[in-house]
Amino acid sequence: MFQIGDKVFYPMHGAGIIKAIEEREVLGKKREYCIINIPLNKMDVMIPWDTISISGVRSIVDRKTMNEILFDFHNVESDCSLPWKERFKSNTEKLKTGRMEESAEIVRDLLHRNKEKSLNTSERQMLNQAQRNIISELVLIKDITADEAADLLKQTS
Repeated sequence: MFQIGDKVFYPMHGAGIIKAIEEREVLGKKREYCIINIPLNKMDVMIPWDTISISGVRSIVDRKTMNEILFDFHNVESDCSLPWKERFKSNTEKLKTGRMEESAEIVRDLLHRNKEKSLNTSERQMLNQAQRNIISELVLIKDITADEAADLLKQTS
């Protein structure tokens, strides 16, 4: 499973580093918790150790996979043919998976859509969340700043 110092991605908040695994009492019940420091959000999250596998926490992708995702992000054509309601539902499901590839597809497709027609508030929020997910993981994978990670996304989009 995971150990202290592992770089992980938590779909609810982004990429971080496991800083501790410790027993805590919450609401009168003692449990082991995984404490993850999320640098981009400047916060720590506690996830019960016995639910970590169903929480969506995963190891961050490696550099090779990230480079492939960025290549596809910049070179694969966007598909915005779905009506708004279906597109939003599909993108919501993709975002919940926490998979880097899915977040990159959301960003690529919504940026393309935004060039054609202004996004509504819900899709703008979804775009921002997906961008934060990618940026948080890029920061840990490539050991760069959030601004440098954001620039990687803007290079050809």
